[in-house]
Amino acid sequence: MMEKVFVAKARTIDATQTLICGTRYGNVMASRGSVIPLFIEQIKNGEPLTVTDPNMTRFLMSLEEAVELVIFAFNNAVAGDIMVQKSPASTVGDLAIALKELFEVDNEIKVIGTRHGEKSFETLLTREEHIVAEDMGGFYRVPADTRDLNYDKYFREGNQQLTKETEYNSNNTERLSIEQIKERLLALDYVKHELNKRVKA
Repeated sequence: MMEKVFVAKARTIDATQTLICGTRYGNVMASRGSVIPLFIEQIKNGEPLTVTDPNMTRFLMSLEEAVELVIFAFNNAVAGDIMVQKSPASTVGDLAIALKELFEVDNEIKVIGTRHGEKSFETLLTREEHIVAEDMGGFYRVPADTRDLNYDKYFREGNQQLTKETEYNSNNTERLSIEQIKERLLALDYVKHELNKRVKA
């Protein structure tokens, strides 16, 4: 809803005075919405690591990469754009294994089943957005939808490219190995801090 509102507003104001754009990404690693702090707490308490579905995939983005996306949008976006950073992903099962190996523990991984409303993967671009997105190397720029309100013409003719296009999600992006996941985890201050506390204990 927020994206719809800012795109609509961006279409009605003078972009030379105020430029409105947005960024889109999945959970930031070790943030409040991340499973990493939960797994580490379970490791510290000697509890099983609770995994809903080990085959679920999630994008792995650091706080620094999230900030980099905002700065890139600031320097490159056009009014109404949605900017997306290309990110690698891992399965939740591999993430749990990587943390177990980093902390050198043998906690059980307990599969508890998918929770209500939980998605198997994260989607950052729909098929419709992927078609019109500009590939900017490590980023996608999705321009504002500037179609008029005469929707009848869009129902009379389809788009053959849309039939073949896929969305951009955590299932079809670069998939990290367990060693690569460990490298990304070790770059996080939170993980380094928890590892240091464990060594001192």
